[in-house]
Amino acid sequence: MTALICGSYAYDTIMVFHDRFKNHILPDKVHMLNVSFLVPDMRREFGGCAGNIAYNLNMLGGDALPMATVGNDFDPYAKWMDECGVSRKHLKVLDNTYTGQAFITTDLDDNQITAFHPGAMSFSHENKVGDANGVSLGIVSPDGRDGMIQHAQQFADAGIPFIFDPGQGMPMFSGEELVSFLEQATWAAFNDYEVQLMQERTGKSQQAMAQMLDALIVTKGGKGSVIYHDNQVIEIPTAQTSSVSDPTGCGDAFRAGLLYGLMNDMDWDTTGRIASLMGAIKIEQPGTQNHGFTKAEFEDRFQGSFGRSL
Repeated sequence: MTALICGSYAYDTIMVFHDRFKNHILPDKVHMLNVSFLVPDMRREFGGCAGNIAYNLNMLGGDALPMATVGNDFDPYAKWMDECGVSRKHLKVLDNTYTGQAFITTDLDDNQITAFHPGAMSFSHENKVGDANGVSLGIVSPDGRDGMIQHAQQFADAGIPFIFDPGQGMPMFSGEELVSFLEQATWAAFNDYEVQLMQERTGKSQQAMAQMLDALIVTKGGKGSVIYHDNQVIEIPTAQTSSVSDPTGCGDAFRAGLLYGLMNDMDWDTTGRIASLMGAIKIEQPGTQNHGFTKAEFEDRFQGSFGRSL
């Protein structure tokens, strides 16, 4: 089975300020803010939701087919994808724009100031779901607004089941539009903050949303996750971690685990645990695509975390 992953590709430039923002921002002067932070530590990571999900699903052994628009600066990322064996067949390179860019400055309290330039993401609607052949299921993850709307409609029109995963893109849509996504989707995935925002915007409880879907998946950070399916509430525990280095991209790794379970017709109890372990493995490494494992290592960790074999 092949999963079409609609979403963003981006470069994440991550900088560390060796102090605390609060020591340099005067509360009574925020209306005329003019500050500069010296950031001795900086790294550039490959990111974007579609990029991260495809990387993780490919590592699991799933057939990942990302679909996205990228800019004229994409060559280093393209080389990385080739090294990882991730398909670039449905990445459209636009010559007159940059790939999406996130500039993240973190202080010693783990507060973050982020600036995001969407770049080529704004043209994601130029890609069409129908351009990809042999697709069994898909996911609509954060991307350009028009692209997310059109790709969801195209999945629905083609009868291809898909996960609705709006993430940080949720504020772009009205309550009516979010309900429309739920009506079109087969599954939906949110973190606990996002599902609260969905309830406020749509006026629908988690139980009501679950009734519209085959399954509603809600992650709760260190408290695990919950899957609502067939009038059941399935509690998924967290997997064991050796350390906590960087939560960035954890949700994308989790969603790759969901796709893998769905592609292999696994039950939700197993699928949720695969997703949980994917998130745990990612969180142990900085960046979103710096972790790795073999099939045997993954199976051993699954056994160790959940007390049963995969």
